[in-house]
Amino acid sequence: MSADLQSSELVLIAWLLAGIVSMLGVFTYSGLASLTEEGGGQFEYFRIIFGPFFGYLFGWACFTVIQSASIASIAYVFAESVNNIIPLGDPLAAWADVKLFGTLTVFKNSGIKILTILTIIILTWINVKGVRKGGVLNNIFSAAKIGGIALLIIAGLLLHRTGSQDALIAQQPFEPVHYTGILLISVMFTAMLQAFWAYDGWINVSYIAGEVKNPRRNIPIAIIGGTAVVMVLYTLVNMVYLQVLPVQSFIEIDRSGTEIAAAEVAHVLLPGFGFVAISILIMVSTFGATNASLMSSPRIYHQMANKDLFFKTFGETHPKYHTPHKSLWWQMIWSSVLVISGSFDQLTDMLVFASFIAYGSGAAGLLYMKYKGKKIIHPDGRVEVLRITKKVFGFPVIPVLFLLFCIGLVVNTLNTKTEESLTGLAFIAAGIPLYFLFKKKSAKQELP
Repeated sequence: MSADLQSSELVLIAWLLAGIVSMLGVFTYSGLASLTEEGGGQFEYFRIIFGPFFGYLFGWACFTVIQSASIASIAYVFAESVNNIIPLGDPLAAWADVKLFGTLTVFKNSGIKILTILTIIILTWINVKGVRKGGVLNNIFSAAKIGGIALLIIAGLLLHRTGSQDALIAQQPFEPVHYTGILLISVMFTAMLQAFWAYDGWINVSYIAGEVKNPRRNIPIAIIGGTAVVMVLYTLVNMVYLQVLPVQSFIEIDRSGTEIAAAEVAHVLLPGFGFVAISILIMVSTFGATNASLMSSPRIYHQMANKDLFFKTFGETHPKYHTPHKSLWWQMIWSSVLVISGSFDQLTDMLVFASFIAYGSGAAGLLYMKYKGKKIIHPDGRVEVLRITKKVFGFPVIPVLFLLFCIGLVVNTLNTKTEESLTGLAFIAAGIPLYFLFKKKSAKQELP
């Protein structure tokens, strides 16, 4: 974000704006949560509102891009944080510059990638054992990372020292680029992709609605309360970062490709101990976040398979642990492929682009279900119009603003991150022929 915006003030504005936009999305989706108590989250919302094809397309996008890339990218940062303390080496360094299909550097940072894949495998195995085990693990790591972030904020406010910055400040004279007008808006949108990746995940709890008590009440409370806490923490911790180090230091950290901003800030605040402590905190945070994303996503594919909109094996439930174990294992395989194929930044840009296509669709769906509703014809010939009658906070202003922002972000990302955007769209489009295959199989099974 510093490399894009060249200004500490603009970076903080980007974090704050991304948090506000995320809250707009949260209020929008809290209205959609009243549609169903079944698991699957957005897949179920889109299936009900727009029909099975759109629901399937979203679920396919989650598997190929959104959720799998999220798992891969968070686990990648976990491995990077381990590498900060215990160098993992690069056993395949001799092939680091080899590119598949002209773009994929599959052998680059091989030590980090190997640990990333092992992490995904271990967490998948834990979650196959049951949602309760995965949930307990997630609660432990969530409490630890919130405490650690709060500690970093306090340390930054109380122990800030300007004299120790010199070692990390770029040696070359720094002349920031000053943006104005449309260019400033475009650069701000591009920088906010990274903030949206950090805020993203608030929708994940809706995927396990079928395993939540009173989901119509508790899902909105969870996503509104959780996102508000995250927004405050992220804004404060980034204020500390940019107070401790100047923006050019973060630009240098970005260029290095292997350093982590929080760890470098801690190195300045608490030399020696701070670097190790924050590296451990990042390990704890990203390990827990990987688990949370990995735990919730398979419920989408499981629900799709049960609606005859995905491979049958994804709909199987473990006979002992009652978990969607096949969905978990297949998700693990594809996430590992994404780890090998891309870098952290490529994965996050691709998944945020695809996510906001879905988020914008949800805002449009809410407007449709409040104003017009969906006509349902029952087997007995009875016609019913399904509408969202629950009061939605800020309606219609909030969903309209959120929809307009989603459109702007998607268009800008297509322009500024064309390769990542087109890759994401290609993954999504690849699932269209499969949809008709699934529908054809389902029709054959229904024949007498």
